[in-house]
Amino acid sequence: MKIHTTGLINKKQNSINLSPPSLLALGFLSFIIIGTLLLKLPFAHHGELPWIKAMFTATSAVTITGLSTVNVGDSFTLFGKIVIMVLIQCGGLGFMTFAILAALSLSPRLGLKQQIMAQETIGQTSLSRASFTVKGVFLYSLFFESIGTIILTIAWMQHYDFSHAFFYAVFYSVSAFNNGGFSLFPNSLMSFSDQYMVTFTISILYIIGGIGFVVLMDIKRSRRWGKLTPNSKLILSTIAGLNLFAFIVIWILEASNPLTLAPMSFGDQALNAWFHATVPRSSGFNSVEVGDMSNASTLLTMVLMFIGGGSLSTAGGIKVGTFIIMVLSVITFLRRSDELTIFRHAVPHHITIKALAVISITFMLILLGFFALLILEPDKHFIDLLFETISAACTVGLSRGITENLHPASLFVLILLMFAGRLGPLTLAYLIATPKKSRVKHPAAEIQIG
Repeated sequence: MKIHTTGLINKKQNSINLSPPSLLALGFLSFIIIGTLLLKLPFAHHGELPWIKAMFTATSAVTITGLSTVNVGDSFTLFGKIVIMVLIQCGGLGFMTFAILAALSLSPRLGLKQQIMAQETIGQTSLSRASFTVKGVFLYSLFFESIGTIILTIAWMQHYDFSHAFFYAVFYSVSAFNNGGFSLFPNSLMSFSDQYMVTFTISILYIIGGIGFVVLMDIKRSRRWGKLTPNSKLILSTIAGLNLFAFIVIWILEASNPLTLAPMSFGDQALNAWFHATVPRSSGFNSVEVGDMSNASTLLTMVLMFIGGGSLSTAGGIKVGTFIIMVLSVITFLRRSDELTIFRHAVPHHITIKALAVISITFMLILLGFFALLILEPDKHFIDLLFETISAACTVGLSRGITENLHPASLFVLILLMFAGRLGPLTLAYLIATPKKSRVKHPAAEIQIG
């Protein structure tokens, strides 16, 4: 009996305890490594596929970015395309979601340590709702992807036989809902710029996926605007406002551009202006050539890519909540108000600090990556490299057509940006979620700002 107890103690002492951020990073890294190896298999691709391009594709899929150095539809076999689709799904729902689901399938109740890990990973403040939220993430994904598959299959059966239409529908539903941005067509969705059912369905999928699962569950539970939480109201109103603003501005800017919207009918202009107003939030598809858009539209697109979508969603960027908290903080300061309030609720000061930290970290990540690309790619245009950097760091996937022509070293920089962009703000949030209070109180200092 004593020997058995000692053995248990030794096992307990030798066990490796990883924090949620570390476990999340290792999980995504494992998916990338496995994906790279699978894509390098001879029956996964056609012709030559260098290791750097296999790793780039796997990283882009796992981080649900969508940047690609090859034509996915032509370069990969059916097996390779399925691998990419599975990587997108795993990256979109998150490694921790699958890990917790696996634990739930083995045991109906999570231990306290596992619940705390789930709480920190999916952002729930209630331990009892952690596993409930994870199940909701899986079910919501399955539901919306199934609806998208049905609609897109019907739409594409006008152009392809059932088997091809169904596979395209499944792939694009997964890619769209998870904001993956991967396309099986060489020009993304430009061939379907006048196909309302295809383009609008895909836009709805990536918008819903980018709202955030907690908000979606709150909508289902409350069913009325007045009963929604302040967080849900803030996210929904901000996303609606940004989408409407971007839709009007891009339509105005591109309506006279002969390379984008000018040749289209009024209805097609509206559809594609809407598509490119909402797509920078993280989805990475395009129905017109991004490189042909005006400089003003390009700048607006980069700002929208930086903002991204909702928290605990498949979108990237700094997240809508982070953006609007900083905007409201500035307004509160200009009004000389002592308290930041949202829908008659006060916002704690540490939330503002957290938002500032996330924005600062993401900005520094973009700055460092952009600086590296400027050194490695001196022949490329400044705006093209900046656009590519923001797209990678904010896991969007839009490109001005330079990805395939970048040097291997530049591709590795983008790989690091995509990986860090998927983990950076989240990891920072997890670290901030564990307060470290000091008993030492220091005297206040007056620091001149501005």
